[in-house]
Amino acid sequence: MKPLTGLDAMFLSTETSSMHNHVCGTFVFDPSTMPKGYNFETFRQLVLDRLPLLPPFRRRVLNIPFGLHHPIWIEDPDFDLDYHVRRASLPSPGSVKELGEFTADIVGRPLDLTRPLWELYMVEGLEDGMIAMVTKTHHAAIDGVSGAELMANFLDLSNEIRPIEKEDPTWKPDRIPSDLELIAYGLNALAKHPMSIARTFKQTVDAMLNLSQRNRMPGISKPPPAPFSAPKTIMNGALTPHRKVAFTEISLDDVKFIKNVFAGTVNDVVLTICGTALRNYLIEHKDLPEKDLVAMIPISVRTEDQKGTMGNRVSMMLVSLETSQKDPIKRLSSMSENSKIAKEQEKAIGAETLSNWTEFAAPAVAARAARLISSSQMADRLRPIFNLIISNVPGPNFPLFAGGAKMLAAYPIGPLIEGVGLNVTVMSYMGSMFFGLQSCRELIPDIDKIGDYLVAATSDLHKAATRKQNGQNPSVRAVTRKPRPGSKSAQELHQKSKTSKNSKSDS
Repeated sequence: MKPLTGLDAMFLSTETSSMHNHVCGTFVFDPSTMPKGYNFETFRQLVLDRLPLLPPFRRRVLNIPFGLHHPIWIEDPDFDLDYHVRRASLPSPGSVKELGEFTADIVGRPLDLTRPLWELYMVEGLEDGMIAMVTKTHHAAIDGVSGAELMANFLDLSNEIRPIEKEDPTWKPDRIPSDLELIAYGLNALAKHPMSIARTFKQTVDAMLNLSQRNRMPGISKPPPAPFSAPKTIMNGALTPHRKVAFTEISLDDVKFIKNVFAGTVNDVVLTICGTALRNYLIEHKDLPEKDLVAMIPISVRTEDQKGTMGNRVSMMLVSLETSQKDPIKRLSSMSENSKIAKEQEKAIGAETLSNWTEFAAPAVAARAARLISSSQMADRLRPIFNLIISNVPGPNFPLFAGGAKMLAAYPIGPLIEGVGLNVTVMSYMGSMFFGLQSCRELIPDIDKIGDYLVAATSDLHKAATRKQNGQNPSVRAVTRKPRPGSKSAQELHQKSKTSKNSKSDS
């Protein structure tokens, strides 16, 4: 038995019929690089062989009776691989847009909490003979970094499948404990709370004093936005179970060029692009607020000692996207300063403060509160805690393979929370930045437009950077042009598949 951390348990207990706390990924592969050609059984066998390297895949959750304490993980004695690994197909030839619709259908369904918390779909029928893998794993089991580490264990560096031990001699299914044993465990854990609460309270008071002193220091003219200070927009409201998903990609070299010319970081450019795209999207819908949009940025606080461990090691910071600013270049300059101040504030608060308090949250209370907020549609009446979630996960700049098939694209999909109808998650891979956008269907039915605006915003900033480098006026029009219909990723996937087929020797 292994207890869930407070943060892991929070992701589990706050799930409702309209808020699904799982993370997903859609990965496109070229099967022409497989030595023996594509067949579904190759991928099923690959998952089976890699199970020793994927610890969460054979664990299920057991709740403590009466919600006395956080649930526990056990090695599932009834593990059934064929329940988790599934075969699917798109009407051929399936486009990237249709793959997004399929992913949205998978994202919109909750996981079965009585089984190990993951599913994997092999999707056939994509254009040019491509295939895709759509994964879904509960946030209680992984965060962005541990999810990337899991994926790395599943993938290979060449089209030769590396050998793995066929059997894991260390793995044994657990005996399911009785209710009495679980209650005894929960009461024993509760007995340790008073001292831990006192210690966490002192740490929190110290952190607040440090933060107050820091925000009064010279040069701190604009502290980061506070929770619930975000403006209300069409993107914010009570969630439904229905989802929309869109994919797009931009060149990592373009982002680095913009970063080098105007100064800042890759993440600053990503936030600026998102701010510009959302400003233009909201202008189109006549809903741009006077106040700046506020984005929540997850931050990994995983230490070197914690690398390779599963579960969540995350904190968060709130950043203004400067959407009231008309000039994207000035937005980028402000974004660099905003991110720097937000990171300093997050350090002043302390990486463990949030996760420490979640250790004392009673699962039963958290679950009832989440269901009340959802059923009463409270988010329609309150200001959002923030407007959207933006997450940037770095990936490798070298090719990866699954079962011998070369990975062409990797679109990550992050979850939504009540009141926040948009998540933008980015992953870099092989010189591209792949954007996975998820929205609540009723709040943002035309999420493809945001993807198109992301491409247009990047293009405008790149042109401005080129002008500046050439000694010309780099100014960008206040409102960028409307992007032409159709995502760039759909066009590039077709081209990439041809390029991949013509360069098998590189693999």
